[in-house]
Amino acid sequence: MTVRQRRYSKEELAQRGQELYESGIRQQVETGNKGKIVAIDIETGAFELADETMEAARRLYERIPDAQPWVLRVGYRAVHRFGARSLKDSL
Repeated sequence: MTVRQRRYSKEELAQRGQELYESGIRQQVETGNKGKIVAIDIETGAFELADETMEAARRLYERIPDAQPWVLRVGYRAVHRFGARSLKDSL
């Protein structure tokens, strides 16, 4: 089993992942994929789209074994939610 090491702080990981998503990935994945998961390698900008978090991350690691992934749910502010209130973005 490969042991992966994080090379960025949580804040930098989030900032870089969100910037990559907003600057080009969103336009590629948003139409017809609401609710799906996108895993983005913050170093290369490569991404994978899947129905589940682990599937998107697994596919990304298959392509880029040393990826530094940031994960988003298309069309929502959070990947998962706690409680009864939805975190849906207005699109």
